[in-house]
Amino acid sequence: MKKTGKPICFIVAALIFVFTALSFFGLSSQWGDNRNVYVKGVSDIRWGIDINGGLDVTFSAPDDVDATEAQMDAAKAVIEQRLVNLNITDSEVYVDNNKDRIIVRFPWKSNEENFDPEAAIKELGETAELTFRKGTTRDGSGFAAPTIEDELVLNGSAVESAEVRVDEENNYIVLLTLDSTGKEAFAKATKEMLDKKGYISIWMDDKYFSAPDVQAEITDGVATITGNFTYESAKELADKINSGALPFALETESFSTISPSLGNGAKVAMGIAGLISFVLICVLMISLYRLPGVVASICLLGQIAGSFAFISGFFANFNSFTLTIPGIAGIILSIGMGVDCHVITAERIRDELKDGKTLNGAISAGYRKAFSAIFDGNITVVVIAVILMSAFGPTDSLVAKLLSWVFFMFGPATTGSIYSFGYTLFIGVIMNFIFGILTSKLMLKSVSRIETFKKLSWYRREAK
Repeated sequence: MKKTGKPICFIVAALIFVFTALSFFGLSSQWGDNRNVYVKGVSDIRWGIDINGGLDVTFSAPDDVDATEAQMDAAKAVIEQRLVNLNITDSEVYVDNNKDRIIVRFPWKSNEENFDPEAAIKELGETAELTFRKGTTRDGSGFAAPTIEDELVLNGSAVESAEVRVDEENNYIVLLTLDSTGKEAFAKATKEMLDKKGYISIWMDDKYFSAPDVQAEITDGVATITGNFTYESAKELADKINSGALPFALETESFSTISPSLGNGAKVAMGIAGLISFVLICVLMISLYRLPGVVASICLLGQIAGSFAFISGFFANFNSFTLTIPGIAGIILSIGMGVDCHVITAERIRDELKDGKTLNGAISAGYRKAFSAIFDGNITVVVIAVILMSAFGPTDSLVAKLLSWVFFMFGPATTGSIYSFGYTLFIGVIMNFIFGILTSKLMLKSVSRIETFKKLSWYRREAK
């Protein structure tokens, strides 16, 4: 019996086609007016201001606050971090120190029909000051309702990180990790409340979340916030805590809508042009390289789907990144690098076959000899993309501070665009490593073991 090999290539190809369909069209269910999204598609992507428009908001300090430049810069940094936590990468934040104002521009959500601009503005401008306060139970009269005037234990500045977790009863909670100062203060307060059979209440500004009874001294520096959360509300709270508190609550001086500079017509045109280009590339690669060209086309489709999956968030619980025109340019550039990866490999395989190697030997040698050139070209792009994301991301990040002396000449208007470009370029190159090298090699090695595809004519043109 002739060895036919395992049809791994067909299984992988089927998975890529399914993944592509999910990445582009998503998966959701509709019941009346309620739409439940399980997997996000392209329609769930948050598009940039240049494509979809957005909001222009002017915040100001309260009338009774004479804000310093340091406070205004701190407020600007917090707003930038809140925008990044929401994966809003196409944004502009300016400070007018003369009038104590902050101007913010950011795009609409993906589902703009249900987008509430006033709620989004409030989310950016509220103080978000987290506090823990002491409370005790009344003797013989039950539980005493917590008040914001209770004695302060510690505030949000003592929190190193906040993350969403699920407790033993499958309820969403926010888990807080305290720094050394907060850990010591929390341990002292819980020991005191334990002796008094009291509680410690948790507040965000003037909103009360919970006041659990203290049943043990907590010395590990970990605290939890409960409160009938959904995943979205728990993540929103965690993001606010991680972003830090504003030095004061910002007042909304004015806001207006921003019209897109290109609009949905340009988005549709780009989509059609992209589809035509992809088809032409696939036809060209298949005509030049035959079976390796077919494998390359399938893997290139997987690379594109992977890029859009990371941009949309794919799963319903993850926010979409903002896709702008420069971001689309990053996708196109990474696709070009993916084509280059497949061309280099196919040419190496063809050269090995001309030198008389067996099919399996030529495929192994072709990928091995092509890898160094592919790796060097892609890894340098990864480094550049990381620098762009770090330098034009949150202003309080380590790399942003280190490189601020280099990038100070670029105005704030370029920040979101460059960040979006760096992100899509980075994701595209990572997808190229996965699909252009690992997946394509797996598929081609598998298909070459099938008897029908062992003829060399599937891999090179026969000499006339």
